[in-house]
Amino acid sequence: MKRMITHVDAYTPEGVQTDVSIYIDGTSIQAIGRLDEPIRDDADEVIDGQGMLALPGLVNSHTHVAMTLFRSYADDVALMDWLQNHIWPAEEKLTDELVYWGSQLAFAEMIRGGTTAFCDMYMHMDAVAQAAVDVGIRGTLARGLAGVSPNGEEALAQNVELFHRWHGAHDGLLRVMLGPHAPYTCPGEYIRQVAATAKREGMEVHIHLSETQGEVDTCYEKHGVSPIAWMEELGLFEVPTLAAHCVHVDEQDLDILARRHVRVAHNPRSNLKLASGIAPLTAMQEKGIVVGLGTDGCSSNNKLDMFEEMQLAALLHKGHLQDAFAVTAKEAIALATEGGARAIGYNKGLGTLQVGALADIILLDRSGYHWQPCYDVTSSIAYSANSMDVDTVMINGQPVMRHRELLTIDIARVREEMKKAQQYFATLQK
Repeated sequence: MKRMITHVDAYTPEGVQTDVSIYIDGTSIQAIGRLDEPIRDDADEVIDGQGMLALPGLVNSHTHVAMTLFRSYADDVALMDWLQNHIWPAEEKLTDELVYWGSQLAFAEMIRGGTTAFCDMYMHMDAVAQAAVDVGIRGTLARGLAGVSPNGEEALAQNVELFHRWHGAHDGLLRVMLGPHAPYTCPGEYIRQVAATAKREGMEVHIHLSETQGEVDTCYEKHGVSPIAWMEELGLFEVPTLAAHCVHVDEQDLDILARRHVRVAHNPRSNLKLASGIAPLTAMQEKGIVVGLGTDGCSSNNKLDMFEEMQLAALLHKGHLQDAFAVTAKEAIALATEGGARAIGYNKGLGTLQVGALADIILLDRSGYHWQPCYDVTSSIAYSANSMDVDTVMINGQPVMRHRELLTIDIARVREEMKKAQQYFATLQK
């Protein structure tokens, strides 16, 4: 299928190009510019981009999509209390059906807000994968693994099966990683087993690291080193790794992350809500560490809004460091697009609008008052735009939202399923 977006302004690596056309053939961008009539006439579908701004789709580099089921379920609680006394007991009641519909809700929220790719770690992952295929969203999936759990060995085997079943499926939209949850749920020998499995299967790893000071202190007490140094000793970083959070890290930790090419998913809103702290984003960037933005799950953020994460990342570090240049508008956008793509394992072809890139494209409606006037488009994206500006979304060359109407999700059915889920989980809180 060949598609053309016409008369659109495009945010490209070379800057904002005005009144251009974007030509898509299949899953990739073939041309951007003022294209001649033969190319225009060759398109099977023409999308009018008049007044719109085209951006690469946003990338959520760390989340737990089906935790939409637990939005507002246990708020204003510290991380370990939140996990041990609220979330983990509720998760024991999850089923494939609940996770499927919770994932559909997450994808509706993501697409509505311009997110076209996500990186997930959770359970019942076949249900997540099927939901992603049914919706047509790009996803990187990992089965959450807890080595302290009685089913730790079984879960690792399930993660490998997930890889063989779904990696590269649906025209390459799905990828699969291994998902060891964290050092405090995965003993050393289990981490060694995960690393050996990743090497044998050719898989990457997605793990939570150094999220809280308590996690770091406990690791020093048990092993004499930080969680990041401990993972290096265990050989985990001998395979490509995405580390979520990395809030409480020192210079040695940063050097390890940089030397081992560990990518980081920065989750500013979740880290603030759970009082975990503020990750040293600028220090990571200075070390050349690849960083993307993530929302974390809805139960520890309440939203899957990547525009908010982008803006918070830009503002938070300026205020925290008292440095107006800490994260510029252009850098904030990069964190939510190309940086996120690299963080989840795409070395090229995702997170940019350029020839040869995957056609994950969003169109922003700039008619809102908050866009007026616009002296600098980049600044307006980073500081003024919001998720409700998203008008049209294309993933892998396929439209999934047009003029704010979701095309691949039965939202009425999703709402009904969420009512049933709410009634079910509310009984567990009593």
